[in-house]
Amino acid sequence: MATPATSSSSTKTFHTPLFSSFPSPSSSRPSSVLFFHHHSNSTSASLKLSHSHRNSHSSSVTNALQTEEIVSFSSFNQLEEVISGDRPSILVSEKLGDAGIQVLSGFGKVECCYNLSREELCAKISKFDALIVRSGTKVTRQVFEAAKGRLKVVGRAGVGIDNVDLQAATEFGCLVVNAPTANTVAAAEHGIALLVAMARNVAQADASMKSGKWQRNKYVGVSLVGKTLAVMGFGKVGSEVARRAKGLGMNVIAHDPYCPADRARAVGVDLVNFDQALATADFISLHMPLTPTTAGIFNDQTFAKMKKGVCIVNVARGGVIDEDALVRALDNGTVAQAALDVFCQEPPAKDSKLVQHENVTVTPHLGASTEEAQEGVAVEIAEAVVGALNGELSATAVNAPIVSTEVLSELAPYVVLAEKLGRLAVQLVSGGRGIKSVKVTYRSSQNADDLDTRILRAMITKGIIEPISSSFINLVNADFTAKQKGLRVSEERVAVDSSLEFPIDSIRLNLSNVESKFASSVLDNGDITIEGKVKYGVPHLSCVGSFAVDVSLEGNLILCRQVDQPGMIGKVGNILAKHNVNVNFMSVGRTYRRKQAIMAIGIDEEPNKEALKEIGDVPAVEEFVFLEL
Repeated sequence: MATPATSSSSTKTFHTPLFSSFPSPSSSRPSSVLFFHHHSNSTSASLKLSHSHRNSHSSSVTNALQTEEIVSFSSFNQLEEVISGDRPSILVSEKLGDAGIQVLSGFGKVECCYNLSREELCAKISKFDALIVRSGTKVTRQVFEAAKGRLKVVGRAGVGIDNVDLQAATEFGCLVVNAPTANTVAAAEHGIALLVAMARNVAQADASMKSGKWQRNKYVGVSLVGKTLAVMGFGKVGSEVARRAKGLGMNVIAHDPYCPADRARAVGVDLVNFDQALATADFISLHMPLTPTTAGIFNDQTFAKMKKGVCIVNVARGGVIDEDALVRALDNGTVAQAALDVFCQEPPAKDSKLVQHENVTVTPHLGASTEEAQEGVAVEIAEAVVGALNGELSATAVNAPIVSTEVLSELAPYVVLAEKLGRLAVQLVSGGRGIKSVKVTYRSSQNADDLDTRILRAMITKGIIEPISSSFINLVNADFTAKQKGLRVSEERVAVDSSLEFPIDSIRLNLSNVESKFASSVLDNGDITIEGKVKYGVPHLSCVGSFAVDVSLEGNLILCRQVDQPGMIGKVGNILAKHNVNVNFMSVGRTYRRKQAIMAIGIDEEPNKEALKEIGDVPAVEEFVFLEL
């Protein structure tokens, strides 16, 4: 840290930046975890999620946030590999279609290494920026710890993500994406195939004939027309199964606590509660995810609530069924037949009573196994991973809020403003008690329900935490990291009468119960307060404490409080010019004429110690601070 310059006046205070090692804005290295690329000739914008990198690991300031670090990066040479311009490295740990591999190879360095043990995966993962898996690879907390901050995205080639530790991924700021659409039709078709095969005893009759028997009377089936099918989980696959079952003449009901009733009605399906579905259905088709809530949800108690002779199809997740309980239900006739594509353990044991049961039809997890689906999933997950490595927020992200393209485009310039306000705010804090509470006020003409501020809150959190921490903050882990560090970010909206063309008039940050390096930033209530606006697409600082200013937040910033007298702009400007520091913007705000004023100076370079000392030696300068953006 730079040494504070001395001053000839005992009333003056001068504060250096938090770190002298921050890269300048002209640095070739990326300077933001979350930022936008916005083009004036397009209304689209893409939210960047790439990791931030610094010239050095900052450890000199520890008291601005007085909590234990969440993420420790023990190998910064790995980060250097990423920022050196090398193509990203992508590990594919399970078989992926050629079309997907081609997409990945066009963007980065791809290594296909199948059937890795947990130890082998942990040993390799620190060399990769992305990992693509199917259902067989377990991406545990140990994997994320072994990655040492390098892993930016995990791609699950398929829908279910129960083999990925989402909590750990979020803590480490790793985006998890899946491929939820490409195999939807294939899974639905396989569900219908098992449904029909089960109703007509196709598998059993086939096995009987191949053993030399002719048993027409034994394998009399049941008609599907007029029967009631309960679809348990009315997501993408469940709704496609419902459409096809309606075409077979079945009466379809569904249970899904998260599905809007109007979406089900659009398919001609009635939503019912869980117990109603069990008691009413002749056939039950499972399409729910495996979560702590759904694990083993079909057990002895739930089977007892079903209609006698019900038939069950499962092409979702094996773990939602207690397999021993299903065997008992089959044996006592509660369940007449079951058709299963998934199992608690895959592959199941060769002597599995469930697999060997004569009233069970089984397939080896073939739900997505069509040529079209395999290629589609490969391309979908490859494009999602490439997009994430490019910094784009994927629509298939499962551990980050889904933000619409319209919102991204509308809030693009305010995202930059939000991060810079957070970065300015933390540099105004002198330490002491540390930052525990930040209040964000959005002045907006939009209705509260129309203003999605999740991105802005994440960026403010990033701006506050990253300069004084080894943590990398992005949209994935912003809220989690803030909570772990004891930082409470509250938000409020103040309605203003402004143009609807601009979603936000201004953003104000209030930091409570902290000491300030720059006394003029503190209001009468003791809060450090700064406010910013977007003007002509560029973020501006509009208020410091009770002083109104107007300075573009580009480059770095000097804030001076001085006696309001002629020649002050020239004196400070000449000092900067003498030391070859270019001024890009300047604004002066004052309380009363010839009393006190704040001069906000935007500069392109970081002034040296001599320049800062000379500014501090100007008699009319009462306090000043240099801030890095």
